[in-house]
Amino acid sequence: MGARIRFLGVAGYEIVTGDGKRIFIDPFLDENPGAPFKSHQIDQADLILVSHAAFDHMGDTETIARRTGAPVVCGADVKAYLIAKGIPETQVRATIWGIALEVAGIRIQPVECHHWSQIKLPNGQLVSGVPLGFVVYAEPDLRFYHYGDSALFSDLKLIGELYRPNVGCVGVANPQELLPGIKAPGKMLTAEMSPREGVLAGQWLGLQVVLPCHYINPDDDDVRAFTHEIDQAKTRGEKVPRSLVMKPGDVLHWPL
Repeated sequence: MGARIRFLGVAGYEIVTGDGKRIFIDPFLDENPGAPFKSHQIDQADLILVSHAAFDHMGDTETIARRTGAPVVCGADVKAYLIAKGIPETQVRATIWGIALEVAGIRIQPVECHHWSQIKLPNGQLVSGVPLGFVVYAEPDLRFYHYGDSALFSDLKLIGELYRPNVGCVGVANPQELLPGIKAPGKMLTAEMSPREGVLAGQWLGLQVVLPCHYINPDDDDVRAFTHEIDQAKTRGEKVPRSLVMKPGDVLHWPL
């Protein structure tokens, strides 16, 4: 039957493999106004991957893990938080770039991510860890790259060469619905990648299909700018991935 990739909004994805396994990546649902469903509606999860501890990425991992018993793969800070919240230590595997894993019958390749990750434990202690990207071998012909909120860096070319992702998401926008909750001086002019940088990421990774992400409403200036940059690169004769702009709840069926 092939696999299905559902966009959940921001950087959340659900991958359903051909044999029915459900993989959740950065499942930010309950506080996500665009999410197609909420955490209490999930009765099956076979694997949860968390790129870093930001609220809009770690999201509802604790609830889903407790509800389903699904194993969690994450960084050390996220593991410390989940254990402090009562998730059994045997259910959580902390990892780092380069250590290939097989969990729940799914091969996962954690990869370098240029970002940050920190969280406050229930006792008030602030802990930090290493943010993760992932290449998920969901099917023999589906190698899904999740960028983990990374900025652009040149070794994306090496990730492409080593692990050959063919479908992947890159963050090119900021979810406008969430920005009012960020209390800080000034304003963010771009996400971790600008639209142009997102196009370069897709090219350097060698993707066949690129999914721009880190938004809730696809009718976003930066998403439109990403599409424009893709079109301009094509006009220049550059090799670029096929771009699919998804709204939360949309499903990509693989193979195409």
